[in-house]
Amino acid sequence: MPNKKLSKAKTAKKDEFYTRYEDIQAELNNYEEHFKGKTVMCNCDDPYESNFSKFFLKNFNYLGLKRLICTSYSGSPVIGKQLTLFDDLEELVTTKNGYVMDITEVPMENGRGVSDNDIDRLLKSKKKGVKKLKGSGDFRSEECVEYLKQSDIVVTNPPFSQFKEYVAQLMEYNKKFVIIGNQNAVTYKEIFPLFKDNKLWIGKGFKGNVAFFESPYQDYAVSSQHKDGLIRVSGVMWFTNLDLNKRHENLILYRRYNPDDYPKYVNFDGIDVNLTSEIPCDYEGVMGVPKTFMDKYNPDQFEIIGYEREDEITKAGIRNIPEDFLETYRKQGGTGHYTKGMKNLCYYDNTGKAKIAFARILIRNKNPEKGGL
Repeated sequence: MPNKKLSKAKTAKKDEFYTRYEDIQAELNNYEEHFKGKTVMCNCDDPYESNFSKFFLKNFNYLGLKRLICTSYSGSPVIGKQLTLFDDLEELVTTKNGYVMDITEVPMENGRGVSDNDIDRLLKSKKKGVKKLKGSGDFRSEECVEYLKQSDIVVTNPPFSQFKEYVAQLMEYNKKFVIIGNQNAVTYKEIFPLFKDNKLWIGKGFKGNVAFFESPYQDYAVSSQHKDGLIRVSGVMWFTNLDLNKRHENLILYRRYNPDDYPKYVNFDGIDVNLTSEIPCDYEGVMGVPKTFMDKYNPDQFEIIGYEREDEITKAGIRNIPEDFLETYRKQGGTGHYTKGMKNLCYYDNTGKAKIAFARILIRNKNPEKGGL
């Protein structure tokens, strides 16, 4: 069934999706070597509630962190559900201010690892725990930006509706990061050039790009997909600019090019590949592939040429849809709203049916097998 969560989040600005500890651990296990001696910031994370905060507190010593900074936004509907601010003052956490946890050490009572009691004691410590911010804790606020400037790596699940602005801030301050976002962000006009220039790539990821979050919103998942207390969200990815092994794994190509299986575009010098798994191993020219290809993208194996969208079309050299193609398309029952001024990639399949490709990324194989075209 169609996934309703992200569309509802987009229209209602419902951004509260809290990542499970096990999902954070599964992803961050791929970047361990990057954290030693670094200052980590989680700037969308209530120190009391966030599993990002909990993960880095538990693994502060194991990873060899220099410093951990976590800031929370006062608008969160779950802020301060668990703890008072300081044990000795019994000051309740309020929703008027954001909070910051800024630590440089995590003591271990038993000396064998950070326990939940160690974390609880630290969070309630007036000298080493959490304090109020002057403002709301919005990641764009002046005080949060100052903390950002002092960090090396940012790790969090930022607001879905503010993803473009969030990434722009990370790039502005030249930060390393591992963050969660929707797979549609791959083709945002503000984000795609970062992929093309190898300034951003996909992390290890959720299985099937489906994640289960803790959330105050209703879960619309069918019974077979439902998990108690969690909300299912499809099309979710980890985005990063930290190197990981997956990025250098070659996509295994087992198909060979033949014109019957890979139609040429009518308005562009390239072929259409309907599935990432069907990319031919021996084709030397440009290929249009689904955006899900980005999850398998290896910059040593492929070159990204462009993307089929208005601001990229002219650069790529995609021409207008020919009038005779549109006439055939409509005669054959095509119902899409296309006109002769549009530049969507189009082709005739091996039965002569006029088709218009959907959201293609243009790539080239850097090392095609010999004997292809």
